[in-house]
Amino acid sequence: MVAPEKISLSLTARALWLLIAKILAFCFSIALPLLLVRRLSQHEFGLYKQAFLVVGTALALLPLGFQMSAFYFLPREKGEKDRQGQIILNILLFHVLMGGLGAMILALFPQLLTTIFHSAELVNYAPMISAVIFFWVVSSYLEVISVAHQEAQLSTIFIICAQLTKTSLLVLAAIAFGSVRALIYAAVVQGMLQTIILLLYLRSRFPRFWVSFDWAVLRMQLSYALPFGVAGLLFTLQTDLPNYFVSNKFDAATFAIYAIGCFDIPLVGMLSESVGAVMIPRVSLLEKQGDYREILALASRAARKLAVIYLPLYGFLIVMGREFLTVLFTRQYAASWPIFAINLTMLPLSIFVSDPIMRAYADHRQFLPKLYAALVVLLFVALWSGTGRFGLIWAISVVVGVNIIGRAATWIKIGSILGIRWRDIALLKDVGKIALAATTAAVITAFVRAVAHGLPLIGMLAVCAAVFGVVFSTGVVLLGLPTIEERSYFKRLWWRLWRPTLKTAGAPVTRS
Repeated sequence: MVAPEKISLSLTARALWLLIAKILAFCFSIALPLLLVRRLSQHEFGLYKQAFLVVGTALALLPLGFQMSAFYFLPREKGEKDRQGQIILNILLFHVLMGGLGAMILALFPQLLTTIFHSAELVNYAPMISAVIFFWVVSSYLEVISVAHQEAQLSTIFIICAQLTKTSLLVLAAIAFGSVRALIYAAVVQGMLQTIILLLYLRSRFPRFWVSFDWAVLRMQLSYALPFGVAGLLFTLQTDLPNYFVSNKFDAATFAIYAIGCFDIPLVGMLSESVGAVMIPRVSLLEKQGDYREILALASRAARKLAVIYLPLYGFLIVMGREFLTVLFTRQYAASWPIFAINLTMLPLSIFVSDPIMRAYADHRQFLPKLYAALVVLLFVALWSGTGRFGLIWAISVVVGVNIIGRAATWIKIGSILGIRWRDIALLKDVGKIALAATTAAVITAFVRAVAHGLPLIGMLAVCAAVFGVVFSTGVVLLGLPTIEERSYFKRLWWRLWRPTLKTAGAPVTRS
């Protein structure tokens, strides 16, 4: 048996590789909206967000989560190349079919965009948006398949390169042409490049996978993936419905305000995806072995790691969020702050990762579709009845409220599956310590903000971030949070990263 500490560090290392990739990818991608809000008018920026809202929704809905079956089946077929080839081929064919279907519907019925957005401005872009949907859906599981194949470092390269090329193409289009049409053309080119890379990778890792089709394997994958896919579809509707309601009830400029308020907070989605991706194979194996207590322990360790990032980020942004948005997106989007503040509520809730556990228990795969169906109905009714009357604050408040209900219901279900008892709350004692350190840092930072009120915004952000970081880090150390294994791991990592520099600095200087 492998010691839990070693397993935890292994998962930490693999998740860290993915997190590094996603941090670098974010650094590339953040340049795009920062440039666009300065290059496009508020109306054009809203139009751009609407076009890529359609693409993003298609990207989330059309694959139906079928690619996630790779996480479940590939580890169980380790060493069986033919069997793995069948799994990979089925995923590729499914993506081609669904991507083509979505693209064809939009190309044949472009007036759907008029109905959705209550405006005909996007209709002329429908053929190009269709092409983006097809290529992005087909190539969307490159990162998934490399992680499922236990190649976290290679997945890191894929993520960085994909985001680098995407951002470069879109930024160049924005600088050179400054139009929505140019941005969509750049997205088509990006989708084609990523599709080529996907095919080359599959050919190198699964030789002749295209001759391995098997109906029995396809049925097995469909049986596992579709219930979760339907749940994912309903969850996407739950996430995107408010955007469509706001777009339908208000003009593109107002939607731009809402979109900035729902800005993806740095690290949040990236870290959750990284931790979830490396947890799924491990939880699947533990479920097969019937080790319920270790699954619970693994989930608590994941919550602890996420809390170290999410809780201090939440505390800092609650205090400095207005300045943060203004520096990033200029004063013309200052009206986005109330929406952003409400949306921040999702941060503390996100430390509890449930998706890997629910995916491992295939016998309970009908629970999430039923739950999300009920939540979508609740969301639709609330948005329909109040968005036009109460505005943007109502829309984001409904989103957060429904999300809280969904997360609570999911963890109640997980509690019944794993037999969680009240005394198991002791597993979250470190999360409580992190919350205490973050709260203390936020309170002190609020005082510093009041004192530094006369500074330029960027200076105030820098000073308050430094104060918050010092106070929080001190609290973490004083509360004894880092374990011996974690300290040892990060010391080795630090030495590995800086050893070449130290050697170069210490090398003797030769004289001619």
